[in-house]
Amino acid sequence: MSRRLVVEADGGSRGNPGPAGYGAVVRDADTGEVLAERAAAIGRATNNVAEYSGLIAGLGAAVELDPESVEVRLDSKLAVEQMSGRWRVKHPDLAPLHAKARELAGRLPSVRYVWVPRARNAHADRLANEAMDAAAAGRGWSREDPSPADPDPEADRVSAGQRPASSWRTTSAPPTTLLLVRHGETELSGKRFSGRGDAPLSARGEEQAAAVAKRLSTVDGVAAVVASPLRRTRSTAAVVGGMLGLDVEVDDDLVETDFGRWDGLTFAEVKQRWAAEHAAWMQDTSVAPPGGESVAAVARRVRRARDRILAAYPGRTVVVVSHVTPIKLLLCSALGAPTGAVFRMHLDTASLSEADWYPDGPALVRLVNDTSHLR
Repeated sequence: MSRRLVVEADGGSRGNPGPAGYGAVVRDADTGEVLAERAAAIGRATNNVAEYSGLIAGLGAAVELDPESVEVRLDSKLAVEQMSGRWRVKHPDLAPLHAKARELAGRLPSVRYVWVPRARNAHADRLANEAMDAAAAGRGWSREDPSPADPDPEADRVSAGQRPASSWRTTSAPPTTLLLVRHGETELSGKRFSGRGDAPLSARGEEQAAAVAKRLSTVDGVAAVVASPLRRTRSTAAVVGGMLGLDVEVDDDLVETDFGRWDGLTFAEVKQRWAAEHAAWMQDTSVAPPGGESVAAVARRVRRARDRILAAYPGRTVVVVSHVTPIKLLLCSALGAPTGAVFRMHLDTASLSEADWYPDGPALVRLVNDTSHLR
C-alpha cells in the first residue's frame, strides 16, 4: 500500500537574528494522522536559517517513513521558490542548508513544495515557538535529539525489563516497550533465503525458544505476545506465551519478506544466478526479488503492524516474535535510520532486541541482538 505524506515546517527568530528555533510535522496525506514531530532550539540565527532548519528536519523525518510521495507545505516563500528551483540561493549562510535539503529530497521518490499562509501552518508554527521560547531562555531543547548538556547517568543500562526514564527527554508519558524476538533456528537459518516457506523449528530452535522464554519470564508486566503467522514464529511465540501465561496474537503484517524465486535457495546460488538483480536489491530498497517483495514494501506493512500494537497497548510491554527483516525494520524506525540500514545489521536466531515508543516523542532503542540467554 502506498503512503503519501505531508510535511509542514516552520522556523523563526526573535530579532532576526536572535533566539531561533524550528518545528516540523509529518502527516499521512489521506488521514491527517500525525506520524512525526520535530522541533529544536538552534540558538541565535536568522528567520531564513530557522525556516531551512525546519524544512531539513521535516524532510529527514519523511525519509524515515519511506513514502511514495511528499508534499512540503511552508509559509516561507523564499524556501518554496528556492527548493522548487525558481530562485537562486545567494546568501552564503543558506547555501549549505539548501544543499542538505536537496540531498534529503533526492532520497524521496517525489517531492512537491507548496506555499501556505501561516494560519494553515499552525502546528509547525506552535512547535517553532516552543523552540524559540527555549532558545530565548538559553536552553538547548529538542523534540528529537538528546541534549548533550544533560547526560543520562543510566544511559548504558539496556537490560530487558530495566527501563529507566532518560533525563535527556522532555516527555513524561510512559512508552510502549516492544521486546523483539527473532524466531528459533530452522534448518534454513543462516544458509538460505527463508521467506514465506513454512519451515519448522529444528531441535536446537526448540531449545532456543525455551531459553528466550525463560529470559522473558523475568520481565514484569508483559501485556501481550504478538507473532508472525508462520510456523517458526508461532512455535517460538507459543513457548514464550506459555511461560508468561498469555495467548499468542497473530499479525499477518509481521511475516517475513516474500523472496519470490529466491526463497529456499542459498545466498551463493542467488548471487550466481541473479547477479544483477541481487546487486540492485542490495542497493535499492524499492527493488524486489523476481516475483517477490521489496524491503520498502515490507517496511510499509511492518509500520502498520507497529502502529496497531502501539494503539492497542499504550504504555505497556509487548513481546513481538517475528523474522530478521521485520525486526530490523522496527529497529530502523526506532533509530530514525533509513530502511537500507537493514543490510548493515545482523540478528541471530532467538535473539532479543528492545525499543521504547513514546507517544509524545521519538523512540529509544535499548537492546539489539542480545543472545546472552543462549549461552
